Amino acid sequence: MIDISRRQFVGAVGATAAVSAFGMPAIAADKTIKIGAVQPFSGGLELFGNQAKMGLDLAVSEINAGGGILGHQVEILYEDNKTDPKTSVERAKKLIERDEVLAISGPITSAGRDAMAATMERGKTPLLYATNYEGGICNRYLFSFNTVPNQDTAPLIPYLKDEGIGDSYYMFGADYVWPRNMFKTAKNIINEIGGSTVGEEYTPFGVKDFSSIIRKIADSGAQILLFALPGADGITFIKQAEEFGLTKTVKIAFLGFAETYLGAFGPGKGEGMYAGVSFVASSPEPGVQEFVSKIRKNAGEDAVVSFYVMTHYNSLIALKGGLEKAGKVDREALIDGMEGLSFEIPTGAASITKDDHHTAMNMYIAKTENGTLNVAKELGIIEPAPQCA
Repeated sequence: MIDISRRQFVGAVGATAAVSAFGMPAIAADKTIKIGAVQPFSGGLELFGNQAKMGLDLAVSEINAGGGILGHQVEILYEDNKTDPKTSVERAKKLIERDEVLAISGPITSAGRDAMAATMERGKTPLLYATNYEGGICNRYLFSFNTVPNQDTAPLIPYLKDEGIGDSYYMFGADYVWPRNMFKTAKNIINEIGGSTVGEEYTPFGVKDFSSIIRKIADSGAQILLFALPGADGITFIKQAEEFGLTKTVKIAFLGFAETYLGAFGPGKGEGMYAGVSFVASSPEPGVQEFVSKIRKNAGEDAVVSFYVMTHYNSLIALKGGLEKAGKVDREALIDGMEGLSFEIPTGAASITKDDHHTAMNMYIAKTENGTLNVAKELGIIEPAPQCA
């Protein structure tokens, strides 16, 4: 926790009549800090929205139990974006203009994030984005609390070669910006290690029969399938790949894999898949086990805890640290306070880059085995690559 002086505190909580340059009133000592959350609670990605909610809810309960932020309690205002970019924009406008939130958490998809970008900039409101993404954003009003390719994919590809698993790849993913840009980056990494890309294909969401692409992958001679098809469609594909026997001859490097997928493929299925991740719930690290325990105390003992839970939790811990560093509560002060911030998360130390607002944190190679996700290799803290062109 960052210490602030009594003068800073009094100045922050005493500014009841002040109005910021962008029109948002300074928050009085007896007012609640409102944080918006534009997350999918319907429309196909509600599983991830609910993961985000578990992390946000725990962070708010801990912050409020500890006296809040600069004397203010915190409240989350949840909005369902229905996994739809247009709805994401509508919900963001409501939260900024009517509810006067300090910041917004969300969404999950890159399409939703990109659609909201102009609204966040016009409203001069920071977006706390806690989903792993393809990278490339440098914006005063966006903070990224999850991974970019040099943190999750760049270590994974050499690891698979070093472990003797292979270096020839077939790439298959959903037809939108995240898989396309992830594969573009991955091809460069594969070339750097002397590997090869033997195929690349994309699919729209909603496909029920993947038999033709499974046969194509099997016939390609690829040793590894680099896979970026999230949600229910990804589960359907893996089930059909298991039935076809593809997983016996081709290893799967599953981008964005998290504990939320465990058990979805059927008993004894989905084994031996690899991913680069920022959190593994089964890790014996004390901070991880304490975090998992607290989430399950809040959400139920059967709650699945993935990196989505942790990164959304982290975003509000950083918000608290940023406001305490700034010594006052308004949007621009929050941004200034979070730039360059160092803070603690369940996996250890983390820090936010000053120029492009991405997060350095401990990273892991993980593998599915015996029905769980386990740490295959600890990578230590990996700095995000610079995102400002």
